[in-house]
Amino acid sequence: MTTATEWYFLCVNAGSSSLKLALYRFGADGIERRTGSASAVAIGRPEAAIEVGGHTHRQALPDHHTALAALFIALKPERVDAVGHRVVHGGEHTRPEHITPELMDALAALTPLAPLHNPPALAGIRAVAAYLPDTPQVACFDTAFHATLPDVARTLALARRFRERGIRRYGFHGLSYEYIARKLGPQVKGRVVIAHLGNGASLAALRDGRSIDTTMGLTPTGGIPMGTRSGDLDPGVLLHLLREEGLDADGLEHTIDHESGLLGLSGDTSDMAELLALDTPDARLAVALFAYQVKKTIGAYAAALGGLDRLIFTGGIGEHAAAVRAMVCRDLAYLGIELDAAANDAGEQCISAPQAACTVLVMPTDEDAMIARHVFELLETRHAK
Repeated sequence: MTTATEWYFLCVNAGSSSLKLALYRFGADGIERRTGSASAVAIGRPEAAIEVGGHTHRQALPDHHTALAALFIALKPERVDAVGHRVVHGGEHTRPEHITPELMDALAALTPLAPLHNPPALAGIRAVAAYLPDTPQVACFDTAFHATLPDVARTLALARRFRERGIRRYGFHGLSYEYIARKLGPQVKGRVVIAHLGNGASLAALRDGRSIDTTMGLTPTGGIPMGTRSGDLDPGVLLHLLREEGLDADGLEHTIDHESGLLGLSGDTSDMAELLALDTPDARLAVALFAYQVKKTIGAYAAALGGLDRLIFTGGIGEHAAAVRAMVCRDLAYLGIELDAAANDAGEQCISAPQAACTVLVMPTDEDAMIARHVFELLETRHAK
């Protein structure tokens, strides 16, 4: 494979009841360009719909295979040379890989570690295999970027027998972190904290572009509070919910993954824009608690890094909620963090004050573009051999 010709890649991001597709074209310059996108929502439910080009229309979508076919009809791709999939949990797989029956078995075995995320990814892979049987597929893992975590960051304080079964910190949002790290270019050198703040939220500490710590752990439920996920809890809380509140494992999972976080705190919504507009004590608490946990983590990661050169905000909240960024950065001058209030309110890329020792940036992320880049680089390497 060479960059002297055009290549077309399809990026697939499958959720339990959703399917998002993005088309990318690579030209002779080797730069990815998005040429189209579409998504299916509420798969398997009566309100299922297709979203493309800013328009939404209802359509029966009983499964991911049907959804994929409908999205292809909507997108009308000229051709697809390869397909890249976002796979949330890759376990010990530390780089993008061509999808084989053996890899499918390995990913299925990881389902207990990511029961909400890996099964939809496998369903998306099977749907593409049925619809495009001769097209190469590549798995890109959200955990792979954190393969550089040192033992003190990846190891949980459990007995060896559990550690030997793979129970450790893996970290997630890796495709987002890698995209930001690449976009930073030379600025990724030094001590960097990236805050990926959205409905799913996490932070990562990078030294010279390599992940040395991150908030999510064995699963994407750990770390800071999120839209509907609790984040870290005292293990005793979980035992209390099991013993005293009568929850079983499924009920506990539903509680901490779907009824907690910003939604649980506010009692109304998990949407940060809505919370900022609400003037209720619970909404104010939800926003303040979220910002406090992000601020506290930045301080912890500055300690792990021995200081801080750059702080990056990304994700839906990180990119668009100026008020949250201001709350997070307040009183962090001791770390060299000082915001330019006007630049922050205007949503400029650099929002730190000119005299600040730590540069604070707002950068949009693009996990699909990172997937497309991985597919291109993997196929290019194989062709070169």
